Amino acid sequence: MAGGFTEADLIWKNGEFVAWADANVHVLSTAVMFGLSVFEGIRCYETPRGPAVFRLPEHMKRLVNSCRIYRMDPGYDADALAEASLEVIRRNGLGSCYIRPCVMRGYGATGMDGVGSPIETYIAAWPWGAYLGAEALEQGVDVGVSSWQRAAPNTFPGMAKAAGHYNNAALIKMEAQANGFVEAIALTTDGHVSEGSGQNLFAVIDGTVLTPPIEGSNLQGVTRNSIFHIAQDLEIPMRETVMPREMLYAADELFFSGTATEVTPIRSVDHIQVGAGRCGPITKQIQERFLAITSGATNDDHGWLTLVG
Repeated sequence: MAGGFTEADLIWKNGEFVAWADANVHVLSTAVMFGLSVFEGIRCYETPRGPAVFRLPEHMKRLVNSCRIYRMDPGYDADALAEASLEVIRRNGLGSCYIRPCVMRGYGATGMDGVGSPIETYIAAWPWGAYLGAEALEQGVDVGVSSWQRAAPNTFPGMAKAAGHYNNAALIKMEAQANGFVEAIALTTDGHVSEGSGQNLFAVIDGTVLTPPIEGSNLQGVTRNSIFHIAQDLEIPMRETVMPREMLYAADELFFSGTATEVTPIRSVDHIQVGAGRCGPITKQIQERFLAITSGATNDDHGWLTLVG
């Protein structure tokens, strides 16, 4: 056990497998000095048919798009990276686990543009449970609105999942915890609701699920997209809308979505109770359908699961 998680045996690096302890980068690599690294977080679930990865092609497409935005060519297409991820799971003998592919500029140049630094691609996987704790899925979490705002559009590319962007997320998360909250909700530069530190946000008001539009400050989440499909399957009205901060205090239900967070209810915001102060009925329906799909307990009608084999 290191850093709060269980190490696996092998990590995929540039097409080869290396020992976990040997997957190192130089302290003067461009990724370390300037944060020039893009990544994905993906979950693999145990199902009756064996381990299965949730929405693997979509995650790898986003990874490749992040590379394009940051002018990095990993030398592998989305299909090759997806197959390598499955092989990482197989080689390590993992079942339910978290997968972390990342593409970075390594050691070779001192300039912040990274020109002259080699592009390095890694894929790691390890066992991992509920991000905010198992009880959070049922009881919900207490959050606060952060004093740190999300970056404005056309400052950082919101569609890219890049390591450097998460300095903002770390400030948001650390402030929340210092103030006694589990998580935070960040606002845009114009004061509207954006997302959590690393999760998309949904509100339920008068039976309709609402979520902020993708407008450059928030991530175009893969799980967020899944929530849209699940709500449609359940015939629950849902739409994007600009959300003023006060909508958080008036909502009947609130919940986060994300690969790590899955579907986690919010029970209070800034010490104001949300609804009954626990997982609300519409959140519960969506959460149960999501977990039923990922666990293989119901039909995967959308083709979201990729069996490890």
